[in-house]
Amino acid sequence: MNNVIELLKKEFNTTAVESVPMSKHTSFKTGGNARLGIFPKRVEEFVSAMRIIGDAKHCVLGNGSNVIFPDDGYDGIVVFTGNMKKTEISDGCTITAECGAGITALSSLALKNSLSGLEFAYGIPGTVGGAVFMNAGAYDGEISQILESSMYLSPDGTIGVMSAEEHEFAYRHSIYCDCDKIILSCKLKLEKGDPSEIKAKMNENMAKRIDKQPLDYPSAGSVFKRPPNAFAGKLISDCGLKGYSIGGARVSEKHAGFIINGGDATSDDILALIEYVKNEVIKQFGIELECEVRYIC
Repeated sequence: MNNVIELLKKEFNTTAVESVPMSKHTSFKTGGNARLGIFPKRVEEFVSAMRIIGDAKHCVLGNGSNVIFPDDGYDGIVVFTGNMKKTEISDGCTITAECGAGITALSSLALKNSLSGLEFAYGIPGTVGGAVFMNAGAYDGEISQILESSMYLSPDGTIGVMSAEEHEFAYRHSIYCDCDKIILSCKLKLEKGDPSEIKAKMNENMAKRIDKQPLDYPSAGSVFKRPPNAFAGKLISDCGLKGYSIGGARVSEKHAGFIINGGDATSDDILALIEYVKNEVIKQFGIELECEVRYIC
């Protein structure tokens, strides 16, 4: 690991930063320092960094909107994709976007070009790479409905392209959840539409978010996947857990499917509250909730 870190520092100089506080790079605003952070400015730099890292302990992070890092830090390398956000429109209806492009920014780009299909994503805080990884969705839309293909980096350092059908999309799942390939970019196939109708739908979706979600607190969005024939938020609310807290972590009073950082939460507080909520729902309803948030340790 030490040799890899020294090589990365030498190779990337100003884009390699030691002791990166993950509380500043995650939407929960918790977590200790990562041993090294790499902030590549281009896909080519990213690929070069990943080839150097090889089997050394690492993770790849977009906006950090669906992850938790340990309070005592991450003894590995975090490779940030946020600078890799180039976009291009071709054939009038296809957006090619690098993995670090914000999915909400892509929604706005689609509107600017009178393209429909990304309205559902307006307000989602993650990157397009993260959206493809977990088949992000909202308001009857999912990334799987518009994905044409993705380009990826394999563990052996080779680059390939995967068609939409090969992604094995399911609810909050893609093949990337089960393999070590890393998304570099993707192509989204949209349709020409009326910009006034597109904008109206985007505004409607954002109004719903503001009305129903605790956007004024740090969180990771909905913590749990929707169980079959039920809703996680309602189950948690019916357990009487709205407002329940452990340390600085609290079940949102506005939407029970959200766990929020009330101001001084630790990662341990959040993890403990997640487990408590899961156990209460099992105890009262016999339903096991599956967590959407990933713990990087």
